[in-house]
Amino acid sequence: MWVFEEELTVPSTSKHYDPGSKFSTQPHKLTRLINHFHENVKYLPGITLPSNLVANPSLQDSVRDSSILIFNLPHQFIGGLCDQMKGHILPYARGVSCIKGVAVDSEDVSLFSESIGEKLGIYCGALSGANIANEVAQEKFSETTIAYDPPPMDSRNPSRNPTPKATTPQGGTPSSSHLDLTAIDEHKDTRGKTSKVKLIVPPPDLPPIDHNLLKTLFHRPYFHVQVVSDVAGVSLSGALKNIVAIATGFVAGLGWGDNAKAAVMRVGLLEMVKFGKMFFSKSVHTETFTEESAGVADLITSCSGGRNYRCAKMSVERKVSIEEVEREELNGQMLQGLSTAKEVYGFLKARGKEDEFPLLVGTYRESSFR
Repeated sequence: MWVFEEELTVPSTSKHYDPGSKFSTQPHKLTRLINHFHENVKYLPGITLPSNLVANPSLQDSVRDSSILIFNLPHQFIGGLCDQMKGHILPYARGVSCIKGVAVDSEDVSLFSESIGEKLGIYCGALSGANIANEVAQEKFSETTIAYDPPPMDSRNPSRNPTPKATTPQGGTPSSSHLDLTAIDEHKDTRGKTSKVKLIVPPPDLPPIDHNLLKTLFHRPYFHVQVVSDVAGVSLSGALKNIVAIATGFVAGLGWGDNAKAAVMRVGLLEMVKFGKMFFSKSVHTETFTEESAGVADLITSCSGGRNYRCAKMSVERKVSIEEVEREELNGQMLQGLSTAKEVYGFLKARGKEDEFPLLVGTYRESSFR
């Protein structure tokens, strides 16, 4: 597991704090603290990590020889990390992005899963759901959604699903033709276009990376997994629900009550679906937003106790900016909803679509004035 290297001492609030220990009196590398205590004392305190999970400050060492890469970090850093990974991963690796957000500018909306894929030359799916980190770490029950649309060359590798050899009558037309499936390197992106990425077929001795394998890897008795193919829907849900959570936090901070919060969530869900259908019409399914954990369940959780909701609520109550609350409350972590709201607003404004998304746009305008 790659961990961004920091130096710190064990906090006095930690169960590992010992005034006679050098770990509590002198700064040490975060990776050393994690590997010594089997706990991330800064970002996930109080949770015992598995002994076979080793924190590694070297990104290149962490990804070497891995056939499946899991990306879980703030989206602001993904571009630079992918640049560092180039040339150090298996060419046929596949990925799953747990990054809740989308890359947005005035020109386009792109999914982090596809940005990762294009940077590294691999296929990457997405994971999102009602998954507050502390509760998952404590093994409290939750659900998640993995979106993964297996590229054709993965599911049709000849060694796994043999293609009959051609039978060509002499002097006649082939009744069937032999297709070299290992030469297939194209797949469709979430807009239905041929992807820019030319994929490498995994070796035939590896099991196919498909819905069954991903469910086996992630599913636990306390962490239930549903695997779908709608990568755009799952990714957009994970991004846009953060904006709705900020709006709900504003309403809570103003003391408008639960009915008003429910109204904001209802309108927010409708705008999430509308955004997906408008800009990713070739692949987005309404059911991803209304039936999956990545959609309505994550929206409910985020608008009830997520960090975007809590910080927005506190900003109203304290009469300070959300950025100030973020600095005081999040221990160095960042709110995804703020940056996403700004980016989505710029994207919609460039297309003259502000009036069609009053909640998404209004949330940005309100947050920028606080």
